[in-house]
Amino acid sequence: MRLLGQGFAPRQRSLHPSVALLAVPLGLILAITLADVFSPRGVPLGPLLVVAPAITASFAGPVLTGVMGVAAVVALFAIGLTPPNLLGSMYFDSQIISLLVVSMIVTVFRCVQGRRSRELTQVRTVSEAAQCALLRPLPYRIGPLRVASVYLAAQEQSLIGGDLYAAVRTSCGTRLIIGDVMGKGLTAIGDAALLLGAFREAAHRQATLPELVAYLDHSVCWHMAEPTEPPRAGEGFITAAVLDIPDEHPMVQMVTCGHPPPLLLRNWQVTTLRPTCPAPPLGLGELTRPDYHVDTFALEPEDVLLLHTDGVTEARDARGAFYPLAERAAAWAHYKPVALVRHLRADLLAHVGGHLADDAAVIALQHTHSPAPALHHPSLRPVTDNHVGAETPAALQARGNSHAR
Repeated sequence: MRLLGQGFAPRQRSLHPSVALLAVPLGLILAITLADVFSPRGVPLGPLLVVAPAITASFAGPVLTGVMGVAAVVALFAIGLTPPNLLGSMYFDSQIISLLVVSMIVTVFRCVQGRRSRELTQVRTVSEAAQCALLRPLPYRIGPLRVASVYLAAQEQSLIGGDLYAAVRTSCGTRLIIGDVMGKGLTAIGDAALLLGAFREAAHRQATLPELVAYLDHSVCWHMAEPTEPPRAGEGFITAAVLDIPDEHPMVQMVTCGHPPPLLLRNWQVTTLRPTCPAPPLGLGELTRPDYHVDTFALEPEDVLLLHTDGVTEARDARGAFYPLAERAAAWAHYKPVALVRHLRADLLAHVGGHLADDAAVIALQHTHSPAPALHHPSLRPVTDNHVGAETPAALQARGNSHAR
């Protein structure tokens, strides 16, 4: 997944690594040949020439491997022609035959391995294209919003997992969703694909945010009820936060379905946008018949809204300590979304030692329009349990610089 757009200056072409590495087996052939010629006759070194095609097979294709095998056989012939001439003797001919057979075997195995490597590369390319089509990278500008996002998949060799996000432009604003599917593996990816498709299709048609969330809940319920092979283990659900950000008004409307509340970074303070009446996760609506409540918060042009999944806040270091997202975000409150996400990604990976136990997704956005009269909400309160809001801008700046270093 693309995190940040970076320009790369054109570079001059360098020598292909496999061509440069050919000096190693060629040097070994020359060294072994000279050592055998000038060594006492009782120490035959010609059989060591087999290392040349073996080493070549580790970094080059079957053609170069075969060429290096032929070069090794020619070098062994040259050794046999030097006085005393051993060429034609049973002992020396057996060395040549053995070297030739081993070189052919190495070349054939390298050919088979190359074919499998090409097949694996093709499969991986198709897989990456499919995953990128499913979880499309968010653009840096969506209407009046500056946006940056990052996705860190916990599973090896995977770009995405059970976390998801998407943004859709409507006639009057931008609608976003961020969510987390219960479970892992292909089942979680399939559930995420279902929700993303439903959101992109319905974001234009459903007039209000409660109607959109109700539609998404029904879609997830229908999907979870379908028979699967193997059958699902237990109940399935998806936590999500669905937001509506108008173009002309400095506010954000949000319906939260069991998802971690976003953070608002304003004036060196971090505010948790806690919902007043959170709904159950998507997929459980038919059990509870929820009334989707819309919370409205102010979003001024200098504010940064930070959306995340629980893979961020529940990430643990080697001592078992959770990642202090609110505290770290406060140190970067003056950054634009791209810089904020870049620092957050690096700091999160450093916290967990380079590998996450769960998928993690983050979206940072900032409104660029001039503010209208600010909206206030009783749930818009600073986080005080970690004393983030009580620190001075100078202290936060110093702590931010230490984290950046």
